[in-house]
Amino acid sequence: MNRYSPLALVFGLLLLVPAFAQTAGTVTPLSGIKNRVEVRRDDRGIPYIEAASEPDLYYVQGYVTASDRLWQMDLLRRVARGETAEIFGNAALEEDKRWRRFGFSQIADLSLEQLPPDMRAGLESYARGVNTYIATLDAKSLPVEFQILQYRPRDWTPSDSIVVGKILADALSTTWRGDLLRASIHTLSAEKFADLTNQVTPYDVVLFGKDVPKRTVAGLSGPYAVTPEIMRLADREEQLRAESLARVGLYAEDLAASNNWVISGKRTADGKAILANDPHLAPTAPGIWYLTHLSTPILRISGVTVPGVPGIILGHNEHIVWGATNVGPDVQDLYIETFNDQGEYKTPTGWQKPVTRTEVIKVRTSPTKPDTSNIEYQVTETRNGVIILEEAGKKYALKWTARDPKNNEFESFHFMNRAKNWDEFKSALRTYGGATQNFIYADVKGNIGWYAAGRIPLRKTGDGALPYDGSTADGDWVGFIPFAELPSLYNPPSGFIMTANQRIVGTDYKYGGLFRDAAPPWRARRLFDLLSTDRKLSLDDVNNAQNDSYNIPLANLAREIVKLGTASSETTAVMKAWDGRMAPDSQAAVLANEIRNCIANKMAEVNKPAPMSLVRERVTDWAVTEQSARWLPHGFANYGELIRACDESSRASLSDLKRLGPDPKDWVWGKQFQSRFPHPLASAPFVGAQFAIKPVPIPGSGQSPNVGSGVSMRFIAVPGNWDATRHLIPLGQSGDPRSKHFRDQFDLWSKGGTAIFPFSKAAVAKAAPNVLVFTPR
Repeated sequence: MNRYSPLALVFGLLLLVPAFAQTAGTVTPLSGIKNRVEVRRDDRGIPYIEAASEPDLYYVQGYVTASDRLWQMDLLRRVARGETAEIFGNAALEEDKRWRRFGFSQIADLSLEQLPPDMRAGLESYARGVNTYIATLDAKSLPVEFQILQYRPRDWTPSDSIVVGKILADALSTTWRGDLLRASIHTLSAEKFADLTNQVTPYDVVLFGKDVPKRTVAGLSGPYAVTPEIMRLADREEQLRAESLARVGLYAEDLAASNNWVISGKRTADGKAILANDPHLAPTAPGIWYLTHLSTPILRISGVTVPGVPGIILGHNEHIVWGATNVGPDVQDLYIETFNDQGEYKTPTGWQKPVTRTEVIKVRTSPTKPDTSNIEYQVTETRNGVIILEEAGKKYALKWTARDPKNNEFESFHFMNRAKNWDEFKSALRTYGGATQNFIYADVKGNIGWYAAGRIPLRKTGDGALPYDGSTADGDWVGFIPFAELPSLYNPPSGFIMTANQRIVGTDYKYGGLFRDAAPPWRARRLFDLLSTDRKLSLDDVNNAQNDSYNIPLANLAREIVKLGTASSETTAVMKAWDGRMAPDSQAAVLANEIRNCIANKMAEVNKPAPMSLVRERVTDWAVTEQSARWLPHGFANYGELIRACDESSRASLSDLKRLGPDPKDWVWGKQFQSRFPHPLASAPFVGAQFAIKPVPIPGSGQSPNVGSGVSMRFIAVPGNWDATRHLIPLGQSGDPRSKHFRDQFDLWSKGGTAIFPFSKAAVAKAAPNVLVFTPR
């Protein structure tokens, strides 16, 4: 039953409430600033905030961001603090329990205390600005979501900005389920286990080091007894995680989230460097990024931030530009804890009592009233971490870098916003404690660089590939990979650096946990092939690469289908004519994708407990090409027979009326692959329609550079020519569905276009001539 339905009937008339807006030219007195602050808005509603001091700058940034995205900000902090059941009811209770286990509310408070005074002051100014805006709102001018759900936001706190960063950590550094998966598939033959855990492919784009033959897989000593029930519990945890993160636009499936690259001026048409970045995250309305331009007499920065976080996360200042993609190293470990009848757990020095804390969760009791009841939830923590799984007396504790208060993201971005050169940029990265990222860099002097920065733990034994026995010291963390030994490049001879979540280091790199869970190489290889050319590259070439829809594994499969000649004549003809692009009108894209999934499913069925997704990405491509006997499913004499069977079943499945229908002319990719940007309240009858974004067919796929709706922004910058910067988000600046800026960037985004984001004072004045003035009260 839809949890919003009764409430929607009561508040349907809210659709008629006009959107709150500030008029350009308005002089608004604010008690929290000391000097005049000007805010310009361009035709996309992007704020350009100019202040005389940083306290005033961050104060007004908080005020302005809240005016566009207040409910999203409130939802983000509620997710991280485990407080969504208070507004959504019992349906969100299990998600809240999951977040409460991590204790991020307490950790954020401790992180705040450890920040230098000037950074705390920035967070405090931002929070005061948010709260000043909240104070201007009455029951009728609150964002519509608050009115529908019948509650008023509490004041924003400095630790709220920090706790939002923990959602990013969860989205981009959750790897513990992989430990259980490796333990479970260890029951397969040694050859198949090696196939499923092998990261080396002919398509790899390695940036640092080189591959050496027959690297020994580390971390294979320890308890392997992972029951099917434990895996089911782990899958349930992953489902809760995915639902929670997707609601706020921060789910990154399999940690694969983004493309970026930087090109030296010696390889570009105008002789200037080019940096490009398109992060891939779960689509949602409003989007997770917020475009902002900030300036004071000594600071001028531009780019995107997450609503609720001051400053700029990805963007540029007057000297440098930077972008990021996820690395995905192993920063989580599982420990099997042994408990006795007295509730004590075994440690290397004897039995100890675990630490317990009781979390009180407010749960909404009715969809038509904001009344709540309290539910107590007990969290248990050992010396190794919080207990996250329990089955048949066996308990698993989780240790995670994100639960260390010393590891925060804010400090690094504060320094990054102010960096003027590579050395200062590296110095900023030394303080970075968030999910490990491939940070790319370019500056106005033509230098380019890359640093894989983050806190990656070193264990006493092994590299965390499998669960440890918690009663021993084998899995103790003894430090982190030294910053100087993290992979990096500066002005490489190739004049080109590109990352797309692929394995970035060779197998000779001594810290194996850095690359074990890297994404498949398909996007990286395609981008490398497109951009590693002898011709001089332009901004348009870079934009075209971001929008490229060529799918390497499906194009490979199409060639094998034609070569083997065992598929139907209709399928063979379609594959023979296909160019490998996942275009909305492509029939081959649909058939190739369906057949590939069928092959992977049949392989996985006879190789349980290996999951289909792992078989598909690690095995299917080379197994079909090389006709691998050990992966040929039972009942098939050869791969030709397997492809024939999958062709027949795929065509039968697609012809079902519940899918694409009996006419093959209707089997086009655009009917399966469409833009989707769900709002958390979009499914509510009557009121939900205002949040709906109509899906449209778009090009792309999970294995092509353009991943479709997951492209959370497109960013292209030329250092020294900042007014040519292109920066676009999928929907719009406003979170208010009644605002013209709720989805005004969607048409351009969906067509692969770009939009100029001006930077210089003159360009900003021309693009945004109307000024909103804030004066001290």
